[in-house]
Amino acid sequence: MAIDLGKMSKLGFGLMRLPENDGVIDHEQVCRMVDKYLEAGLNYFDTAYVYHGGKSEVEAREALVKRHPRDSFMLATKLPAWEIKKAEDVDRIFNEQCERAGVDYFDFYLLHSIEDGNNYDTYEKYDCFKWGVQKREEGKIKHFGFSFHGSPELLEQILDKHPEVEFVQIQLNYLDRTNPVVRSQRLYDILHERNIPIIVMEPVRGGMLAGMVPEIEEKFKKRQPDKSIASWALRFVGSLPGVMTILSGMSNEEQMEDNLKTFTNFEPLAEDELAIVNEVTEAILAIPQIGCTACKYCCDGCPQQISIPDVFRTINTLRRCPDDWRSKNFYSGLIQRSGKASDCIACGQCESVCPQHLPIIELMREAADILDK
Repeated sequence: MAIDLGKMSKLGFGLMRLPENDGVIDHEQVCRMVDKYLEAGLNYFDTAYVYHGGKSEVEAREALVKRHPRDSFMLATKLPAWEIKKAEDVDRIFNEQCERAGVDYFDFYLLHSIEDGNNYDTYEKYDCFKWGVQKREEGKIKHFGFSFHGSPELLEQILDKHPEVEFVQIQLNYLDRTNPVVRSQRLYDILHERNIPIIVMEPVRGGMLAGMVPEIEEKFKKRQPDKSIASWALRFVGSLPGVMTILSGMSNEEQMEDNLKTFTNFEPLAEDELAIVNEVTEAILAIPQIGCTACKYCCDGCPQQISIPDVFRTINTLRRCPDDWRSKNFYSGLIQRSGKASDCIACGQCESVCPQHLPIIELMREAADILDK
């Protein structure tokens, strides 16, 4: 059954950065956010087996599935290659996901984080593409695809080998168009040329494109004084043909309200606005930044319990604004509940799972020199 694009929401609610209180998901706030999102006529929710330490799918059940009619929303989740050790694990994980989320089917199901090497090899080893088609035929999955963090060459190889794939989710934002690792412009071009619907993740690059140094923000504010900085990033990807849904990992009601404002009576970028986006891109790229998207894959297995994305967020802010006292205060509070940058033992676990392929060990040494001395 082909994807009914007319029923797809342009803004998807990503359940990977839900609001928390002392490390516990703020259920009441999530419920309010879910309700506001549905009341706005939107319907696409994205979760995964590993988000929030395995609790995101459960929160989807409690805040969404139990409280709203099943036909009023679409729910997507993902199969994690790194949890598959034997063939039986594939069905075991899927059945666990159905139980966690409280559903008998998923509207969209993805092979999670395909990239060159281990993850893709695992999916092929255990015939996960064939398995996905079987689940689709059984009605347990309505639409089957994958999320992708690999090379353009691998993307073309997979699409040639697996025409059964209905959609692909990629990292896409105005800053990563020419990123030599992400290469999002080329990935977008490949999918658009083949007329494969695209789901966008990291449109605001983990929040990085929501706030910048004042002189860069002014370029946006001068043209659209009443629009948020984040709205420009969302409008950029929303203006691209072939983009089916744009995921935003909303962490509070303020972000939800701003995003709903952006997608209500959505305005594609005008030609002069695109020129401003290109100008801003050049200005940002002139400031060295750590390309962390705060996916937190690195955190689960860290033996020192370091909140690596938060450390990098602090460093990125200080690179742009060296005297930013708020970032220094943030870090002081952070290390009361997690490890310090200098606690890193260079085990390499984080680097093995980082979708952005960051040299985390080296960057943690830099962070320790700046923050812990």
